[in-house]
Amino acid sequence: MPGFFFSHNNMTELNGKEDCKLAEGKVHKKKQKAFGADLKSYLKCMVPHIESGIKASNSRNVMLSAEEVIQWSQSLEKLLASQSGQGVFREFLKSEFSEENIEFWLACEDYKKTKSDHLHGKAERIYEEFVQSDAIKQINIDYQMREATAKKAQDPTHSSFDEAQKTVYILMERDSYPRFLKSKSYLNLLNQLQTNTSK
Repeated sequence: MPGFFFSHNNMTELNGKEDCKLAEGKVHKKKQKAFGADLKSYLKCMVPHIESGIKASNSRNVMLSAEEVIQWSQSLEKLLASQSGQGVFREFLKSEFSEENIEFWLACEDYKKTKSDHLHGKAERIYEEFVQSDAIKQINIDYQMREATAKKAQDPTHSSFDEAQKTVYILMERDSYPRFLKSKSYLNLLNQLQTNTSK
């Protein structure tokens, strides 16, 4: 079935082509292209791989189908369950300057799988990067939750960030996710895949 190849490693290293700036992760907030233009550029980079059936080397790839992209519209949970969905949604959030939400959510998912003897170090990193009041990627939670999360992070368990993660998930679900589904980027991607499927 026709579709697009998307890399699991955040769309990196596509045979070193200079015009694939998105794939190299060189998107800067001050001089950021529109998400649609970035995705279009990325898809253009992938056309030779699609047509020739060649996958980018040294990375795991998946075939992205219209059916999978349609499933993303069923729930935020289904979108985040897909590696490709995470990547596309993250690029959308970057265009809205709110990528810290998905980065925090993913960090929490990784944290839950951490061995107990490594919890303290990871908890400290997550707290410093996302939770503390002067964090570089500060998430949008209220003062009480910030204080409660800080206390839990000092004596970490696998559930230390659960409440904050749930709050950020709800924020994405109610705010960013509906806008993502209405965005030209998502609709154009879906349309492109459906057009290829019908060929």
